[in-house]
Amino acid sequence: MKLPTTSVGSFPKPDYLKQARREYLRGEIDVSELKPLEEKATVEWIKIQEDIGIDILVDGEMYRGDMATYFAENLSGFQISGLVRSYGNRYYRKPVITGKILRPKPVTLDWFKFTQGLTSRPVKGMVTGPYTMMDWSFNEYYDSREDAAIALAEVLHKEVVDLERAGAKYIQIDEPAISVRPCEIDLAIKAMAIVTDGVKAKTITHICYGDFAKIYPEILEIPVDMIDLELSNSALDMLPLMKKYPFTKEIGFGVIDVHTHVIETKEVVKERIRQALEVIPREKIYIDPDCGLKTRTVDETIAKLKVMVEAVQEL
Repeated sequence: MKLPTTSVGSFPKPDYLKQARREYLRGEIDVSELKPLEEKATVEWIKIQEDIGIDILVDGEMYRGDMATYFAENLSGFQISGLVRSYGNRYYRKPVITGKILRPKPVTLDWFKFTQGLTSRPVKGMVTGPYTMMDWSFNEYYDSREDAAIALAEVLHKEVVDLERAGAKYIQIDEPAISVRPCEIDLAIKAMAIVTDGVKAKTITHICYGDFAKIYPEILEIPVDMIDLELSNSALDMLPLMKKYPFTKEIGFGVIDVHTHVIETKEVVKERIRQALEVIPREKIYIDPDCGLKTRTVDETIAKLKVMVEAVQEL
């Protein structure tokens, strides 16, 4: 594949699923009524991605709410708090570590198998990383942030191994929190080394919306094959640093701003890719949006993905 196209992970949920999830949270329906709708929405998004022509697919995370809370709900050692503001008027239920973290059973394995069974194209395995899980949780059990992160890394390593055994050729370990605390980059690297130890599938970490300059080039030490970065929202301001300190890994190069309703033109996307090609070898570049698209509408998401793929094809 030349300039392979993919997505970071999340897509917007269709209205029928959003309504069903509200009813589920109110106790008006049970999981036997909710899950078929999550599966239906997943099928729809796989078909959309195939029709657009995306190379490496994602399941769209129709079965998740918040990326950290979802994993906390499926691991032991966590309780879930009340609503906490994340940004703007968006809230999530923050995990609370109250005991030893264990994985009673795989968290995402069945969803990966279901989604990969819908398509012959590769589907990413998707895991929220240990540093972000630790940073986005209240810790009332472990003696330190490091102890909590390492405990999570050991548990999430098992999830990644299970995904690889199930056939996942690409496994993304999301670590958006890495860019927030530059002083803890060494801890993030240490935790990721545990998660990816011995894994032969292509491993990816997604990092977004932080001060990348303060952790670059140190982030190149994160033991994964590819680092996926938000770049377009910040006007490609990392490229001068990448020219000074060459980007030694593969890169998921964000060419679509997910925090605007504006649909980019193909020329804008092509220009962003051209600028990337001036700094990073073509064979190391994968093209995707800056981040997950769940904050956009369904129509906006489809339009943005179409522009991205058509721009790559024309270029």
